[in-house]
Amino acid sequence: MTKSTRNTGKSWSKADVSQLRTLAAGNTPTRVIGLKLGRTEGAVYSKASEKGVSLSPTNQSPYNRKK
Repeated sequence: MTKSTRNTGKSWSKADVSQLRTLAAGNTPTRVIGLKLGRTEGAVYSKASEKGVSLSPTNQSPYNRKK
């Protein structure tokens, strides 16, 4: 059973998408983005994919190299 959030079934507003872009650019974890927007983690992944927003952390070294 999925968790119910305050925005379940509501469409995404331009302000929601803008906040998603801002939080993703700031390296915010997906779970936290979902909590701030009142959406599930799956909904955040889905909308980010639809809008071309990258949720992968920007501070990781390429090819999993450790220094």
